[in-house]
Amino acid sequence: MKRLGILLSGRGSNFIAIADAIKSHRLMGAEIAIVLSNVADAPGIQAAKKRGLKTVVVESKGRARADHDNEVVARLNQHRVDLVCLAGYMRILSPRFVQSFQQRILNIHPSLLPQFPGLHPQRQALAAGVAESGCTVHFVDEQVDHGTIILQRSVPILPGDDEDSLAARILVQEHGAYPEAIARVLSDQYVCSDGRYVRRDSSSAHARAVST
Repeated sequence: MKRLGILLSGRGSNFIAIADAIKSHRLMGAEIAIVLSNVADAPGIQAAKKRGLKTVVVESKGRARADHDNEVVARLNQHRVDLVCLAGYMRILSPRFVQSFQQRILNIHPSLLPQFPGLHPQRQALAAGVAESGCTVHFVDEQVDHGTIILQRSVPILPGDDEDSLAARILVQEHGAYPEAIARVLSDQYVCSDGRYVRRDSSSAHARAVST
């Protein structure tokens, strides 16, 4: 059983989607070891407590990023976390944090990366006039909204869409995509190849061997 560490700063809707997937056995072989927030009154923490999950708050306000991240890493290690899942965690991780869980940190971003990284991706998509947007689950590296793409889900941009309506449709896709991405990572049937997470075969296995 792989142990998940969920990091969140707000309502935690993707955390709830992951927890529901585990409870309903749609996501097998995983358990939530800890739900951690940098915000004391984050609604996601209250949701985790109601589910009987272990919660920890490590407040970030007024603390140096490296100092805060060192404590978070220590907490995750204390709870023997195998895979870190960022679920609306509004912090840029320090290099040491990323290195401590190399290729073991997942994030979900509401755009089809590499398009529209950073803040307000739905607003960026509407301003660019593209025909579709969506969400991306990816491994986290030292760059913002970067790293190997595990999977993506797309939604059309409809006439009359605004930032809120587009965000709401993307969120529906996020809630299905994140548990599926975790399942892929835990399955050991996929490998990293050319910036994508693809099914293991002779060519992708070779690419993985060369890159490592």
